[in-house]
This record gives sequence, C-alpha cells and structure tokens, in this order.
Amino acid sequence: MPVKIMRPNTPGTRAMVTPLFEDVTKNFPEKSLLERLPNRAGHNAYGRITSRHRGGGHKKLYRRIDFKRDKRNIPAKVLAFEYDPYRTSRLALLQYYDGEKRYILAPVGLNHNDVISAGENAEIKPGNALPIQNIPVGIMIHNIEIKPGKGGQLVKTAGGAAQLMAKEGDYAQVRLPSGEIRLVQLECYATIGQVGNLDHENISLGKAGKNRWLGWRPFVRGAAMNPCDHPHGGGEGKAGAGRPPVSPWGQQSKGLKTRRNLATEKMILKHKS
Repeated sequence: MPVKIMRPNTPGTRAMVTPLFEDVTKNFPEKSLLERLPNRAGHNAYGRITSRHRGGGHKKLYRRIDFKRDKRNIPAKVLAFEYDPYRTSRLALLQYYDGEKRYILAPVGLNHNDVISAGENAEIKPGNALPIQNIPVGIMIHNIEIKPGKGGQLVKTAGGAAQLMAKEGDYAQVRLPSGEIRLVQLECYATIGQVGNLDHENISLGKAGKNRWLGWRPFVRGAAMNPCDHPHGGGEGKAGAGRPPVSPWGQQSKGLKTRRNLATEKMILKHKS
C-alpha cells in the first residue's frame, strides 16, 4: 500500500501522511457479510467507563471475518481486496467453489484471482491455512490459533508475521512479532504468510480531527489537573520530578509489568523484549 506525503499547505497537512488505497479493488463491502456493532463509547454493560477517551467517530459496519478457516479442502477464488474500518489490515473477499463468500485477512503475495484453500493437505503458499504440524519449520505465519478450533487470535495486525521456530512433542515454538517465543499446540491452525498493508506504520494522522474520526476523544495531561483529580496535579507552575509517572489511580504507567495470566505463563518460553 503506497502512501502520500501531503504538501504543507495548512497546519493539518504539514505532518500528514495518508494511504492511497491503490491496493483496494472494491469500494463497497459484501452486504451478506456485514453487521452492526453497538458503539458503547468506552462504557461497559453497567454504563461505567472502562476505556477512557472513547466516543464519537465515523459510522461504520463490522465485516465478519473467517478467522477459523473451517471450510476445509474446498478451493476459494480471490474476488477482491477491500478496506476494513475496524482493523489496520486489508481484507480479501473469497468465493468458494460451492458459492459461499467469506472475508479473510489479506496477506502479502496474495493476488486477484488466486485460488487458496484450508486443510491438512493445502499447499504452502500465502493465504492457505494448515495445522501447524503440517507447516515446515522457518515459515512465516499469521492468524494463529491458541486453542484448536477457536479461531485465530495471534498476529492479525497489518505487517504482522510470526515465525515457526521448532516442533517438539505436542507443541511448536512460535516467535511472535514482539520477540516472545510461545508454545502452541500442533493441532492449531495458522495461515501462511505475512499480513499485508505494510505501509500502515508510515501513516501520520496530522491533525486532531482525524483522531476524532477514529473514535478517540481528547486526552488531558495529569499535570494540568488539580490534585484531587490526578496524582500529578497541582503545584505552582510546572511540577518537576517528584514521583514516577502514574495513572489517575496511582499505578505506575511506565515499565510496570501488569501481565498476570498464570494459565498462559507456562506456555511462554521467552518473554517479549
């Protein structure tokens, strides 16, 4: 996906880098694969804010994506590549030989009219999904299952790719983009290749209004608040170093490890760097 560096004609375009969408071949989504999601603006079912600074944003419809790849041993043809407002990667619209249409994440190297499939005997090429036990060591993969049959949960963002490092017993060692090396069951499915839209990391919003379109409301610095509202608040003028940066509730916000999932800790051989 190429990007365009805007000319600095206005303050908003001075630092703006936008995508050109030349890789998108279909402007309107498949209606049968759309659904509406409620916009709770960061509130939970009780109406309490659980994710701050959310709200507003452009209207959008959710695209149902086939993360499970459970339509096995049936070839599918790539009809088009589409934009998805809910994620950074592009979508590939597939039509199976029995007529059904589904979305998948579009990997690098997948082209229009390519034929792909999912199953134990699928070919090792971008877009095909196989059990990890049938994938050669060293291959780059994405959309990786953690539990067999649950659907892909790891490595789904634009440009993401994990590497299959080794196989031993009932588990395989997979190096994730963060540098973490994790054990995954050999029965779990994964998709061959790297997630597309590699230039997403080069995008610069350029102005605050573009962040509002994405559903993000303004952030207020803790140092600009009163002492009753934030631990960093108060003081005459700018307060200097006195305590480490913390959240409004006093938890350290830089460097403190908050991961406490003991169930998955035993599956991690090396933590992320």
